[in-house]
Amino acid sequence: MGSITDPGLLAIAQVSRSCAAGASAPTPSDRFTAEAILTVHAWAPTLFSLRTSRYRGFRFTPGQFARLGIAREDGSIVWRAYSIASASYDEHLEFFSVVIPGGEFTSRLASFRPGDRILVDKTSYGYLTTARFVGGRDLWMLSSGTGLAPFLSILRDPSVWEQYENLIVVHSARHAGELAYRDEIAAVARGEPYAGQRARLHYVPVVTRECCPDALVARIPQLIEDGRLEAAAGIRLDVERSRIMVCGNPQMTDDLRGLLTARGFRVSRRANPGQLAFENYW
Repeated sequence: MGSITDPGLLAIAQVSRSCAAGASAPTPSDRFTAEAILTVHAWAPTLFSLRTSRYRGFRFTPGQFARLGIAREDGSIVWRAYSIASASYDEHLEFFSVVIPGGEFTSRLASFRPGDRILVDKTSYGYLTTARFVGGRDLWMLSSGTGLAPFLSILRDPSVWEQYENLIVVHSARHAGELAYRDEIAAVARGEPYAGQRARLHYVPVVTRECCPDALVARIPQLIEDGRLEAAAGIRLDVERSRIMVCGNPQMTDDLRGLLTARGFRVSRRANPGQLAFENYW
């Protein structure tokens, strides 16, 4: 998620050649590792996901993000934050990205193929985790575009299925063809160890720029204001029951912050737990 200025290929090529020649990966004392691209999947012309190898010492909590880096010709490294879509126990890391028009970094990232290398900071970051909350029965995950990524990781956390009664994933995209991971989200609820757990999964697709018979058609803030989102999920937004996580377009985030705080929800702080959590690194 995010774009950077065009990195040169010389330094990353040197990393790739050294790894291909059998040189060891950076040691645990180094700040980052050079990870191999395992797969690249195109969801739409401007949307793709990629999987990388995972350094055995890399740890993260579902909902956090990693910093990915590509080197410039002068040897400096440009870093950008990408939410982690894979489960905390997976042997790989997965990221969900958009190709931004004129964004030379994301275009380069989209051109990567299995065997290419990308740098991954050894430290995970971010506070969009369920540890932010106390109590609650319904976990709402409101996303737009690639903001879906952290919620894919959270959905694969067995403890979340034990903690909540309802997990509501709302994903907004401009066009129906950009509703990535639909089948994967449905499969989570059917797979082990989630099948038969306490929580029920509710997936609500949203499309904003075209009519779509199996999705709501409006922006998420509007759908909350007119009640359609709660009707589609079959669950009320309630201060006592609901815990709400938001990740996506900054305008959507700002609108939801104002709308939900006006309804009595408050942002969760370490010393003062509330009902709202927002991802702020976009």
